[in-house]
Amino acid sequence: MKFKIKDKVKLILPLSYLKTSDNMPMLRPPDLVAIDEVGEIMSIRSPETVEIKFRRGCFLIDIDKIERI
Repeated sequence: MKFKIKDKVKLILPLSYLKTSDNMPMLRPPDLVAIDEVGEIMSIRSPETVEIKFRRGCFLIDIDKIERI
C-alpha cells in the first residue's frame, strides 16, 4: 500500500460518480470534487479503496484514481 492515513491526495482521473462513505453509501454526482482539489485520507477501507475527506464530504475512491501530493 503506497498510501497512509492523513496523506494529502488529489484525483488524477475524472470519475463517473462519487460514493459516499456513510453507513448507507449513496452515489453522488462527480462534480462535487474538482480534479485539482486536495483531500485527506481518513481511512483505508480495502487494499484498493480509501476514504478521502474533501471540502464537500467524505468519499470512497479507488487508489488507482488518486495521487499523493
